[in-house]
Formats: sequence, C-alpha cells, structure tokens
Amino acid sequence: MIRTVESEQHVSPPVLAAYSYCEAVTGQQARNFAYGIRLLPTPKRRAMSALYAFSRRVDDIGDGALAAEVKTARLEETRALLDRIRDGKVAEDDTDPVAVALTHSASHFPIPLGGLDELIDGVLMDVRGETYETWDDLKVYCRCVAGAIGRLSLGVFGTEPGARGAERAPEYADTLGLALQLTNILRDIREDAEGGRVYLPADDLAKFGCSAGFSGSTPPEGADFAGLVHFEVRRARALFAEGYRLLPMLDRRSGACVAAMAGIYRRLLDRIEREPEAVLRGRVSLPGREKAYVAVRGLSGLDARNVSRRTVRRRG
Repeated sequence: MIRTVESEQHVSPPVLAAYSYCEAVTGQQARNFAYGIRLLPTPKRRAMSALYAFSRRVDDIGDGALAAEVKTARLEETRALLDRIRDGKVAEDDTDPVAVALTHSASHFPIPLGGLDELIDGVLMDVRGETYETWDDLKVYCRCVAGAIGRLSLGVFGTEPGARGAERAPEYADTLGLALQLTNILRDIREDAEGGRVYLPADDLAKFGCSAGFSGSTPPEGADFAGLVHFEVRRARALFAEGYRLLPMLDRRSGACVAAMAGIYRRLLDRIEREPEAVLRGRVSLPGREKAYVAVRGLSGLDARNVSRRTVRRRG
C-alpha cells in the first residue's frame, strides 16, 4: 500500500511562493492537467503542480531551438539539479522556485523521483532524433515521458488502505500514462511532422501506406490514413482499459483527478476516431463545457465504480 501525507502542513512563505509559481506555470501551460488537479486537496494539488513545472522545464529544453549539444548539456544540468532535490540540498530561500517546491513535495510525499530521470532520458531520445520501428520500441519512449509521470503522480495520490491489488497500482499508472501519450502522438501528428519528428512506429506507417510522412493537411496519396488512425486508437483504448483499473485503488478526490484527466483524453480519442484527418488540419481539443462534464463524472466516482464492476465480472 502506498501512503501519502493528507493533512495540511504548515508551509513557510518562501515555499508558498514557490508553489504559487508552479501553479501559475501549470495553469498557463497545461490546461487539461490543471483542470484535473483542481479536484485535489491543496497539498496534493501543490505537489502535482511542482511535478508538472519541473517536467515542463525538461520538455521545454527538448522542444526549444537550441543546438542538440546545448540541449544535451542543459538536460544534464537539470539532472544534476534533480540530484540536489533528491538529496534535500535545496534551501527554502533558493532562487529556483521549481526546485524549492519539488524539494518540499518530495519531503512530504513518497514521490519516486527517479521517474524524472526517466523523463530526461526520454527527452534526450527526442534530442537525438530517434525514430521507432515497432510498438515495442515506441513503448520504451512512452514509458519514459509519460508512464514515469503516471508513477510519479501515484506517489502523490497514494492508494486506499486495503485496496485490492494495490501492489499493481504503479503498473496501471504507467499503462495509463502510455494511453495518454499515444493519444498525444495522434493529436500532434501534423505539429510533430512540421518539427521533423515522427513517433508512430515505422512498421505501422508502412502497413497503411503512410511512410511518406505528413507534410500537409491531407494524407499522402494512396495512403490509408484513416486505417492507421483507427489502428492506433484501438491500441490506445486497450491501454486505457488496463490503466483504468487504477481508479478503484485511489481515494475519491485522487480518483476524480485521474478520471478527469484520462476522460478528457479518451474524449479526444473519440473525436480523432470520428474524423481522423482533422489531426492534419490542426489541434483537436475539447470545449470547456465538455471538460466540466468529464470532471463531474469523475468526481461522482462513476468511472471507478464501472471499472470495479467489470473487474468483479472478470474474476467471476
């Protein structure tokens, strides 16, 4: 069983300021993520914003316009900062608010900070321009940049006392991260192509005649682009189904947070499935009212109850 600190602790003004900075970064840069973590109690919400702000810093280095060798150096500098955080060597009055907030969070929650090392490893794959021949190859990357985030988040959420199968919670959190990342990859096909990146496995692209890539608002001539998207959507749905087994293991508000974030991405997946070529014309997103519905559904515990019922039927 994974426990977390639930009670509100006294937080010093410098640490509060550091958390405020991280929450501002989260609200500005990750609307879907920020929408989900609003459902958490204050200590957990702050810790999740600190995790996001550090992760955002790593991603921004990888996505920036710097030369590859400069990016590599900065990522290794960030890894050195992570070592200081891990060792509790960042003072409350340090000038880096993200480091201050994450150090405080790591001292109050059992966050497996090695997951952030994995994130750095994944972004280094981007810097090197790695491509992926098979789904098994791509899974390695997805586990670094998203599965690790799921496991880090679980360190904040914790599991309910006595939750059946809780020893598998990190595995389910990892799988849910893979589902979110594959959805991201489908949503961002055009944007990634413009940046010279291809994430979908070469085997899958070849199977559906899409090896030429995606340089415009329409699929390559003769390609079965819809077939490719539907194939990847089915893969993502299977990952969601497995990852959702985490929900009954979480407390109500943590479960609502996960259900809201995952539910938003599942609905994005529905939209992509209905109109595959839309991802070549621009970023697919959900309106605010639909996100609100997903949040209410998560807070009601409906998704967690549905997962529990399906699990019981399978065991029966």
